[in-house]
Amino acid sequence: METIDFETLTRVAGGTARFEGEGLGSSVSFFVVRNQPGGGADKHRHPYDETFVIIEGDIEVIVDGELRMLGAGTIAVVPAGAWHEFKNRSDRRSLMVNIHASPRIIQEDWAQ
Repeated sequence: METIDFETLTRVAGGTARFEGEGLGSSVSFFVVRNQPGGGADKHRHPYDETFVIIEGDIEVIVDGELRMLGAGTIAVVPAGAWHEFKNRSDRRSLMVNIHASPRIIQEDWAQ
């Protein structure tokens, strides 16, 4: 069994923690996303499903043009290839885990 200390995860924009399973014996990857009000990810897509687990806050998610508000305790699956984005619409910091069905994170950003 492989174990990893959470604090050693790679940090990206806004302090988001990034785990990539490749090389660690895991077939999945994930982000632990903490966003201040208004923060989030711009439009992008992945060639595999992505599962959002909303732990705290109110998250506005747009998937292929369809807008949904997701609150704490909600799980949503974004289909492979779907353009999506999300923003924290709470008045406090949000917390979500975004699980990627891939041992490495592959992302295509929207070119406007």
